[in-house]
Amino acid sequence: MSDDPIKDALRLMPYGFYALTSRNGEDVNAMVANWITQASFEPRLVVMGLQKTSYTHSVIEKGRVFAINIFKSEDKEAMMPFTKGRSKKPEKMIEANYREAPETGCPILDGAAAYIEFKVVDLIDVGGDHDILVGEAVGAGILNEADVGEILTLPGLGWSYAG
Repeated sequence: MSDDPIKDALRLMPYGFYALTSRNGEDVNAMVANWITQASFEPRLVVMGLQKTSYTHSVIEKGRVFAINIFKSEDKEAMMPFTKGRSKKPEKMIEANYREAPETGCPILDGAAAYIEFKVVDLIDVGGDHDILVGEAVGAGILNEADVGEILTLPGLGWSYAG
């Protein structure tokens, strides 16, 4: 424990660990993301915290589409190339194996168990270092059957992105 109880409590919240992909014309990107949750049944909306300085932020802001690639824990190595930002690994999408999602054209990464495609509903500046991205689901696919307990999470990796 630290001397910051808010940070300590926030780090107790478990998060999934996903690959967030985006497209703006021919420009595609993939990054890892974890602050994602469903926020509405009708329409089916998700919200996520998206770092303002990330390359993906600009791609989504311009292209208005994104996809969440969901991986099994056993397939975590397929996601590791996307843990580095575009500035540190500019060639990551050239080296990536993916296909285009049918509704949005966003990358669906090899090894994903499932994906969900979204159109941007809103990108809200709330004054912090992350904006709130709201997306409406427009398509999805199950590529490798899985139970929720098999899905990759930050706690499963022993990582934390909170506090």
